[in-house]
Amino acid sequence: MTTDTALHYLTLHELAARIKAKDVSPVEATQATLERIERLNPTLNAYITVMSEQALTGARIASDEIANGNYRGSLHGVPVGVKDLCSTKGVRTTAGSKILADWVPERDATVIRKLRQAGAIIVGKTHLHEWAFGTTGINDHFGTAHNAWDTDRVTGGSSSGSGTGVAAGLCYAALGSDTGGSIRIPASLCGVTGIKQTYGRVSLHGVVPLSWSLDHVGPMARSVLDCAIVLEAIAGRDPQDPSTVDMPVDAWSENLDEGLDGLRIAVPSYGFDGIEEDVATKVREAISALEGLGATIIEAGMPVLRDYWMAASQIVLSEAAAYHKENAEQRPEDFGESTLGRIQAGLDMKATDYIEASRLLAEARRGAADALFGHADLLALPATRTTAPTIDSVTNADPTIGLTVMSAPFDLTGQPAISVPCGLTEGGLPVGLQLVGRMFDERTVLRAAHVFQTQSGISMPHPPID
Repeated sequence: MTTDTALHYLTLHELAARIKAKDVSPVEATQATLERIERLNPTLNAYITVMSEQALTGARIASDEIANGNYRGSLHGVPVGVKDLCSTKGVRTTAGSKILADWVPERDATVIRKLRQAGAIIVGKTHLHEWAFGTTGINDHFGTAHNAWDTDRVTGGSSSGSGTGVAAGLCYAALGSDTGGSIRIPASLCGVTGIKQTYGRVSLHGVVPLSWSLDHVGPMARSVLDCAIVLEAIAGRDPQDPSTVDMPVDAWSENLDEGLDGLRIAVPSYGFDGIEEDVATKVREAISALEGLGATIIEAGMPVLRDYWMAASQIVLSEAAAYHKENAEQRPEDFGESTLGRIQAGLDMKATDYIEASRLLAEARRGAADALFGHADLLALPATRTTAPTIDSVTNADPTIGLTVMSAPFDLTGQPAISVPCGLTEGGLPVGLQLVGRMFDERTVLRAAHVFQTQSGISMPHPPID
């Protein structure tokens, strides 16, 4: 049997190759993952619910299937986590809230069903900011998630457990959701890779909403290739979700090594306004590395991104308030103070502000946002403007709005955007490079991120936790 030490920091595709070759069984991988969760989850609080029994049962079935020649693909027998706002049949789905603390859904969300069809082993439901309505991972009902790089710091959010769980080897990939940056923010602060695909690529059916117009569900993992593998499994038109688009699911995990020659990357000055010096340095080094790999770099302004960010904030506040209005009025004591404050801010917002923001969203998604690119193929900018704040500092000053400045514009536009680690600051904290593509051009985003990750020479160690 391969030991936990040898297994837990493999990438998903490395583990998949070993499972396919029958060097490692799904049972061995799942047992090792559950043992690591048992050891580290009390420190990190990455999981709200650990599904040990169900995971081991699924792993035994997967092991038998593979032994009998019925291998389903790269997710077959691989342990993954899922954000605890994705409905799981027979397993509680809390959305990080007191109100849903004991809710046990009768059906799986579409993304969960697709993961199961691909043979993935779901080991647990990952921690999140209450109702996914925040970016720190500090939760009044389920405690605080801790960053694997420095447990005195936040993970980012709202996909807090998915970020620190992937970073610390408590799963090989995880689902997150992204409404203002909730995949890319924890990916950046925890030193993992996370992609928000084009709006409409992945079904939201069975996922507890934050903002219907902005919500995305997507993968987080330790490599770009791993994210592509998971995205292939969960993408596609869903008749139960009218927001999904009827477009073919590409084989995004294939031909990622094609190189960057001829690729044009625009760098918005917006991305460097008010950011930490260490973050700016690392992202600029990453952009230089992309240029060294063959890309052409174009400096740009794009001040409209600030308008997109502000409009995204207005939409999420308004739509979240509409969803939570009844409970907030009848059960205010069951909300955390900061979450209730955001709901109230949404209830107080003028209808005209929401309408104007929604018109900007419609305009952006009809082509205005893609037109910003000009002749460029991608945008490059920081995923977050700071590294992970300390938990103590967050208690005094909530950084949620500031953490979304670089990410939320692209929830409004709906364009695909990825955060890929681009090194550590002198203080040993991760920084994320964000690459943004045109609508439905996940391939270019993934290709550029993969080439950067595998050929730039900018290495990413594992976090100092064990």
